[in-house]
Amino acid sequence: MQKNAEITLEANPDDLKSDYLAQLESLPFNRISLGIQSFDDEDLIRLNRRHLAEQAIEAVHNCRKHGFTNLSIDLMYGLPFQTATKWEKNLDIALSLLPPHISAYHLTYEEGTALFRQLQKGEVSPVDEEFSVSFFETLKHKLENAGYLHYEISNFAREGYLSRHNSSYWKGTPYLGIGASAHSFDGSSRIRNVSSLTDYLKGNRIAEYESLDEKTRYNDYIVTRLRTMWGIDLNEIEKLYGSSYSTYCLQLCHPYLDRELLVRDENAIRLTGKGIFLSDGIIADLLKI
Repeated sequence: MQKNAEITLEANPDDLKSDYLAQLESLPFNRISLGIQSFDDEDLIRLNRRHLAEQAIEAVHNCRKHGFTNLSIDLMYGLPFQTATKWEKNLDIALSLLPPHISAYHLTYEEGTALFRQLQKGEVSPVDEEFSVSFFETLKHKLENAGYLHYEISNFAREGYLSRHNSSYWKGTPYLGIGASAHSFDGSSRIRNVSSLTDYLKGNRIAEYESLDEKTRYNDYIVTRLRTMWGIDLNEIEKLYGSSYSTYCLQLCHPYLDRELLVRDENAIRLTGKGIFLSDGIIADLLKI
């Protein structure tokens, strides 16, 4: 293992008590990602989380007391009955804790969850698009003003604290997944391990193997790179997939460049602030059919 390898533990705030963190000190974890989601107790109860806001704040302090300073906080917006004031307060509390990394995701209603059942019964309603955009604008404004790099649509970090694993994924760097349900990528194929720990330990480890053809690899490149602050690189596209792909990509980018939803800096093409709000549609239009 590399001496400076980044080893992240994902944890719920209510698990991060002092005695548990004391045990973690003897293990090689050097980064902790906390699934806080909200600092508002009403939100947390509605999300069926096990912790409350006070426990989340205490968890951050406990981590630091035990030497874990490389922390990431997960937040969620677009929640039922969430107001602009509540969202701003969430962000202010998060920033007061000075985490080097913050991830923020819009709520999606996953089948089988309590919120999904409430949605089906008409007890809650999804926030409309105007509110979603305003929540994201507030997120982007506050975090960038606080000195965070907006390096991927949902991720913000202080300089030097970008998530190494996620950055590798977005940049197409090969990675190896070890353990049940883990995923691997070697540049030309994807592998998903079995979810059963019993089967995995018996050696029956691969659940799915997918060999990626050229078009799929190109589409994956567009989907992952355009989400980031690095954007897509026309020279890299030509090197990886040939000049026909780079020409094709640039042609499809022109309408969005003209509308200032994309910006070009030499061979790099990135989403603009306006373009981020339409990123799904832009990415879809750049794919090879």
